[in-house]
Amino acid sequence: MYIPRQQRTIAKPAVVDGFGYWTGRDVRVEFRPASPDTGIVFVRQDLPRPQRIPATVAHRVETPRRTTLRVGGASVEMVEHVMAALAGLRIDNCEVWVSAAEMPGCDGSSLPFVEALLQSGAVTQNALRIALVVREVTRLGDIDNWIEARPTAGPGTSIKFRVDYGSGNAIGRQTLTLPITPDSFRRELASSRTFMLKSEADWLVAQGLGSRASAKDLLVFDQDGPIDNELRFRDECVRHKMLDLVGDLALAGCDLIGHFVAHRSGHRLNAELVRVLLMEGDMVSERRRSA
Repeated sequence: MYIPRQQRTIAKPAVVDGFGYWTGRDVRVEFRPASPDTGIVFVRQDLPRPQRIPATVAHRVETPRRTTLRVGGASVEMVEHVMAALAGLRIDNCEVWVSAAEMPGCDGSSLPFVEALLQSGAVTQNALRIALVVREVTRLGDIDNWIEARPTAGPGTSIKFRVDYGSGNAIGRQTLTLPITPDSFRRELASSRTFMLKSEADWLVAQGLGSRASAKDLLVFDQDGPIDNELRFRDECVRHKMLDLVGDLALAGCDLIGHFVAHRSGHRLNAELVRVLLMEGDMVSERRRSA
């Protein structure tokens, strides 16, 4: 039987500076401690009146190749790496104050955010974390792209992810299975970077996007491998897709107890699964435990 754990926040503020890959704009991210049951909340401090944007799937809007949250006319974009860092380290309550809409791309991974949060340290709070326990198989997508939530005998979250770029390129097919814990996230996922094919990168630049980012800031693959860069893991691409999934699952706003299997899934399918689970899932809370 799953027993809810205590909530956690950070001990002191932490800052990460950088620029957004899409817009090229400089941006500062400041993580601040938050009280129990706050959840993760982005705060746009650059607006005339600071706008709070809760990091939940209810506020997600569809945007190509990234996760975007919006409340009214205010939005935050490319939040998946920030969310993955917080979820991976089990930081449940945090205000994320930002100076622009798009989060910094940094080195294309969650590592700069993880390092800042680890420097801050974590504090256990006097409140229990709600969890959603997967009781039956739920599958979304089609034959080419799909994601599935399954019951698990374990007490936490585990993921199996497959990427398949076919033959004739350096990415090919990659598969990884991993239990998601703070230790495994730090060691196996946090440093894995955003990647794309050179043809995709060329198209984005032609659209006037990503002009400030280079192949040294993320992984750009031609047929021989990464351009002007080196892999951190042999299977870094599937690790990064798993990192993205950790960030997207965090939009549930609670712990997810289950095994997740994904085949070529992306942000849209990941978020749709979260929505379905929240509608149909089995919540374990402090009230239920004491009943």
